[in-house]
Amino acid sequence: MIGRLNHVAIAVRDIAKASEVYRKTLGAEVSAAVPQPTHGVTTVFINLPNTKIELLEPLGEASPILKFLEKNTDGGIHHVCYEVDDILAARDRLKAQGARVLGDGEPKTGAHGKPVLFLHPKDFCGTLVELEQA
Repeated sequence: MIGRLNHVAIAVRDIAKASEVYRKTLGAEVSAAVPQPTHGVTTVFINLPNTKIELLEPLGEASPILKFLEKNTDGGIHHVCYEVDDILAARDRLKAQGARVLGDGEPKTGAHGKPVLFLHPKDFCGTLVELEQA
């Protein structure tokens, strides 16, 4: 059912500083920061030959990343994103197997402009999983 790893998301307190670490220290190709107000984050994507790293900085007081950073003061891996061919079929199959889809269960438009869903970390070995329509 799952396809390729689309990205690994890392929550950071300072996206400009984190971007420089990837750009200068690791020599990576780093995108510009893009505010995502509907998701409460600012994102940067680091392009790698086989996947991407997504840096997430809180945007606004209601950001879901704030709670994560309260528990993980230095930041860290927030979620992994896998591609699926048919997000609705994947959702229905997962729900039928007992997996919990976060929110109202309907796909939202993600940072890449494609439908996404998040799955409860307690159902996936303690890891928040994002599914993105390929």
